Amino acid sequence: MEYDQLTLTQAAAELAAGKITSHALTSEALARAKANADLNAFVTLDEEGALKAAVAFDAQGAGAGNRPPGGVPIVIKDNIEVAGLPCTAGTPGLKSFIPGADAPVVAKLRAAGAVIIGKTNMHELAFGISGYNTAFKTGAEYGIRNAYDRALIAGGSSSGTGAAIGARIVAGGLGTDTGGSVRVPGALNGCASLRPTVGRYPQAGIAPISHTRDTAGPMAATMADVALLDRVIAGGDAVQPADLSKVRLGLVKSMLANLDADTQAAFQAALARLKAQGVSVVDIEMPELAELNGQAGFPVALYEAYDDMVAYLKNTGTGVTIEAMVAQIASPDVKGTYEGLVLPRKLPAPDGSFVDAKPLYDHAINVARPALQALYQQTFANNGLDAIVFPTTPQVAIASNPESSSLENFGLFIQNTDPGSNAGIPGIQIPIALGATSKLPIGLELDGPAGSDERLLAIGIALDGVFGRLPSPR
Repeated sequence: MEYDQLTLTQAAAELAAGKITSHALTSEALARAKANADLNAFVTLDEEGALKAAVAFDAQGAGAGNRPPGGVPIVIKDNIEVAGLPCTAGTPGLKSFIPGADAPVVAKLRAAGAVIIGKTNMHELAFGISGYNTAFKTGAEYGIRNAYDRALIAGGSSSGTGAAIGARIVAGGLGTDTGGSVRVPGALNGCASLRPTVGRYPQAGIAPISHTRDTAGPMAATMADVALLDRVIAGGDAVQPADLSKVRLGLVKSMLANLDADTQAAFQAALARLKAQGVSVVDIEMPELAELNGQAGFPVALYEAYDDMVAYLKNTGTGVTIEAMVAQIASPDVKGTYEGLVLPRKLPAPDGSFVDAKPLYDHAINVARPALQALYQQTFANNGLDAIVFPTTPQVAIASNPESSSLENFGLFIQNTDPGSNAGIPGIQIPIALGATSKLPIGLELDGPAGSDERLLAIGIALDGVFGRLPSPR
């Protein structure tokens, strides 16, 4: 049996049937993690703890009240607390912080018997889309690398989780998402993911950017696996595949800007396949989208990043001040953001000067964000939509180097993922193809109304059957 090809759902079924052991699955995953050290996917690999958990699972015997993903190896992004393992948030100032308890989202997975093999590397402090982090590496070069091409970015900020799943080290894990951070690496590494409705998952025990925008999110080989992780964390019944002939999707022209040739071709081909399955796709207008998103986005993230991090460092017992943490930031792009904007509580003005962030934040929270949420609500309702459909990222993965973390690239790669994040609505990322020329993964996203997570997952599971899983990296 090729353990590396098993999805979470398949691995759980094989375990339940007594065909494989958790120890064998976990040993193989650890071996693959070591063999792929050049990905820089991990900050901490917990070989001893993982094998101990696997042995304990096997000792219970198959079917001893076990439920998926019991016995299956997974990974956790390194800004989510796992008891007894460092929780660095990808930054040197927190490398000696070892939490005593699991974050609630981790506790749920551990209670179900999932085996945590390690903590994944990430864009430093979750502030970027490239995963080019100069603080931690296991390979020769810096930067978390793409599962399909080591010269390219893994996306961010949940870079290591995306790369580990894409490279078939594990079939699932957790990331976090503030503006695209489980969906961008999902798209670039060929894995599925869910950004849940904000508040669906508890946010405690996770190093923050913004309480208004942050959420943990499951990432996995397939949408069925994502739904499995979601059910363990959020509860509820198993999600059944949707009837695609009853699904109605909206297409917004502005989300088709800046597409490279591979993404354009793959997205159009995917739409044709959806229509062939009976999905209705209608053109819709959201004229105020860019303007409202601009007013609601950076002011919220950059203003809340200060207060939320100060509270986290204090309440979590890190023993570190925000000033001490910022002084040690390794990645120039993130250091610039914290020193220039977060610490002084400033935001860039259109004329290039810097202004006090508080009035812009108040406007974002009281005016722009509610207007953005209303725009989405009305768009879904007036057009009878299940979701809006668009390419997750406008382009395939780009070269991994310091330039990949530029503000321009940041804006480009969150072009489509950011608006839904700011509205707090759920979105799923589905791998649809390898680019015709690039041979790199391309993703499609569906954003649905607030609280429609299970409906999105049902559609996603049905689409597993349409698109299948992308071929493994060579």
